[in-house]
Amino acid sequence: MSDNIYQLLDTGHLQKLEQAGPFRLIRPALNAFWAPRLPKAEWDAADGVFLRNSSGGGRWEWRRNHPESWEIGWGGFTLTVKPTGFGHLGFFAEQFRNWEFFSGWLKKQGAGVQALNLFAYSGVGSMAMARGGAGVCHLDAARGMIEWGRSNMQLNPQVPDRIRWIADDVTKFVRREIRRRSRYNLIALDPPTFGRGSSGQVWKIEEDLPVLLDLCRQITDTAKPYCVELSCHSPGFTPIVLERLLREAYGKKGTVTAVEMSIPESTGNELPAGISARLLAE
Repeated sequence: MSDNIYQLLDTGHLQKLEQAGPFRLIRPALNAFWAPRLPKAEWDAADGVFLRNSSGGGRWEWRRNHPESWEIGWGGFTLTVKPTGFGHLGFFAEQFRNWEFFSGWLKKQGAGVQALNLFAYSGVGSMAMARGGAGVCHLDAARGMIEWGRSNMQLNPQVPDRIRWIADDVTKFVRREIRRRSRYNLIALDPPTFGRGSSGQVWKIEEDLPVLLDLCRQITDTAKPYCVELSCHSPGFTPIVLERLLREAYGKKGTVTAVEMSIPESTGNELPAGISARLLAE
């Protein structure tokens, strides 16, 4: 594990102050309506600030030289940080509790367990699944994310090499898995509000997520204990909404727990960051 770690230092005035290894960053936090807790001098010491524009993109302003990418530690893994034009760093810090659950739950299931990670981004959740002993299918429509995930994997030799890396449209892939009669014990989904598949297919969460969850049910190994983890950051998708969507697709079996994901701050507070719902049938 790298000595450089990630830490959320403070939030407020619709921004968050983060320490990402050797660099201190300020990024938007559009639900941080409160005042910052740390002194202004701590915020003024930031090395980079992401300035958001009205279209959802933005630009970085840097106050010191920085490499294109560097390494940090978070959630038990070493990760590649690469600030993007959308203000992302290459991982979603609020998912760390889900990563811990994946590893722990899969270890209890024994040999032969299979996991599917959809909209899998840069591979941290997939590595957590592999760390738990599962054979893992990692799927993302962006080939650049597949390469990023492979790069992260190389930084973590403690993770078993049990991941298949696939660039494809999520819905098309799951339909093929149904025809192949594939079965998974753990399925994780973190869908975007809007996106495009590998061949330009349009994804709209309000229209396509219910369909995808029904398809996922058809490849879930319901003869054994199973888990479905659904998380998102889309406006209007509350804990109750995610719970009802899972129940609609999977019926009454198992328990559903829906929570607000969050990131701990150095101030002792937490920054809310999306919703996660877990269907667990054991």
